[in-house]
Amino acid sequence: MKPLERIFEAARTTPRHIILPEGGDPRVAEAAARLTGEGLARITLMDGPELPGVTGMTAADAPDLGELADHWHQMRAQRGMTAERALEEMRDPIRQAAMRVRLGQADGTVGGAVATTADTVRAALQIIGRAPGAGLVSSFFLMLSCNPGAAVKGGMIFADCGLVIEPDAEELAAIARAAAISCRRLLAEPPRVALLSFSTAGSADHPKLSRIREALALIRAAEPDLEVDGELQFDAALDDAIRARKAPGSSLSGRPNIFIFPDLASGNIGYKIAQRLGGLTAIGPILQGLAKPANDLSRGCTVDDIIAATAVTAVMADKERQSVQ
Repeated sequence: MKPLERIFEAARTTPRHIILPEGGDPRVAEAAARLTGEGLARITLMDGPELPGVTGMTAADAPDLGELADHWHQMRAQRGMTAERALEEMRDPIRQAAMRVRLGQADGTVGGAVATTADTVRAALQIIGRAPGAGLVSSFFLMLSCNPGAAVKGGMIFADCGLVIEPDAEELAAIARAAAISCRRLLAEPPRVALLSFSTAGSADHPKLSRIREALALIRAAEPDLEVDGELQFDAALDDAIRARKAPGSSLSGRPNIFIFPDLASGNIGYKIAQRLGGLTAIGPILQGLAKPANDLSRGCTVDDIIAATAVTAVMADKERQSVQ
């Protein structure tokens, strides 16, 4: 079964309640109708048209707006938030969706078809907050290679390609460990992690390599059973035969399903090359390290992109609940 089909099947098993706050965009409204019709999630659509089976809501006129604003005021009062400003900010659908998720009124939210990544991520960070024990909120793209002629088939995680600009060693380690959790949840596979760079197993010597080597040591100390290796050039990471020549002592048992890029520039460039030239499907950026799921969309997203991101969010919410129970 293809990775996306597996995610859809998992989402249908226990449909979760997901808020789509940008219902005024026709793509989001169409996605809401299809998600509901295909049983992938229970949808609340903010500021959109009335649709069969979809719960509609107008953010600015929500009957519980005052209650939501009170929560926001209490959360930010020490930072100078006034009651009036809290009320105004809770009229914003992106913030309101995040607050409803925080309060348990929904299992997750997906935005960014209209709002910027900065606004979407800021609302998630400030309102939903980090998961207990998460030192960092980062992002990944779920990369799906399913074309018949593809050299490599299956699902992969590329991180961080959308959020952390210049991670230090501890942040790289946190991104890799969070990606391993995401891999288990979404791909249902044992994670195999490659820390990417321009050097393989010490073939080059440069100060920029020290944080990758330090990150590897931190990961192995924290999770000795996790398959992880680095630093690796992409060809050595991807190809078992090349890795055997360039890094004969590698601890990876096979092709990685998680690729950790050394910085946002290389990650963002890398996933777009894979998407545009390699024909891979890119879902994301998906946020990891939050207390509850809230995910971003590209403003150039298609209806299918919104459906896929929402299904991923629903599966993340389901796994989150299972881990708490």
